[in-house]
Amino acid sequence: MKIGIFGTGPMGAAIAAAMLALGHEVKLGTRQPWSEKVRAWAAAAGPRASSGSFSDAARFAELAFLATRWDGTENALRLAGPDSLRGKVVVDVTNPLVLSPLGPPKLAIGHTDSGGEQVQRWLPGARVVKCFNSVGHSLLAGPPLPGGPPDKFLCGDDPHTRQTVSGPCRALGWGSVDLGGIEGARLLEPLCVLWVTLGFRTNTWEHAFKLLRK
Repeated sequence: MKIGIFGTGPMGAAIAAAMLALGHEVKLGTRQPWSEKVRAWAAAAGPRASSGSFSDAARFAELAFLATRWDGTENALRLAGPDSLRGKVVVDVTNPLVLSPLGPPKLAIGHTDSGGEQVQRWLPGARVVKCFNSVGHSLLAGPPLPGGPPDKFLCGDDPHTRQTVSGPCRALGWGSVDLGGIEGARLLEPLCVLWVTLGFRTNTWEHAFKLLRK
C-alpha cells in the first residue's frame, strides 16, 4: 500500500519507519521537502521511501497519516489539497494542544467539539479516523510492555474505515478498541492529556493504555 504521512516530527518519522517495516511504500510530506533533514531521511530509509510536499504526499497516498502539530494542521491540509484526499482514509494522529513552558499542555478544544471532528470538517470528502494519538513515538511499533500488548482507541464515522485502521494497529502489536463515530475524539484527545500528565509527573514516557475486560 502507498502511505502518505504529513509531518516530519518524531511521531511522523516513527509512523514512517513502522509502515516501511510492514512492507508499504511511504512518502513523507513536509513544508520543506528540499531540506537536508528530509533528504537524508529518504536516502537512509531505503528504496520504498520518498519525500515531497504535502500536496505530493496527498496525491501519492492510498492511506494517509496526519501527524502535524495542531497549530499547523489546518495549513498543512490546505497545502495538501482536500480534493487529493477525497475518498481516502486519513488517520488523524494530532491533538489540539496548547503548549505551556510551566507544565503539561491543555486542550484547545473540548467537551462539545474535538480536533478529530475539526479535521473531518476540513476534509469533508475524506474518511477520517482518530487513532495513534495517545501513545509516544518510542512505543509505536511492537511495544514490549510487561502487561501485554496495549490498546489503541479509534473512532470515525464509517464503520468499515474503522476496521481498515484497526489492521495496522494489530500489525504493529496493538489491540484496538472501536469507540464509534468521530465525536469519540472528544474522549480520545483528553486521553492524550492524561498520557502527557503522567509523563510530566513521573518523568517517564514509555507508558500506554489497555482496556481490561472480564
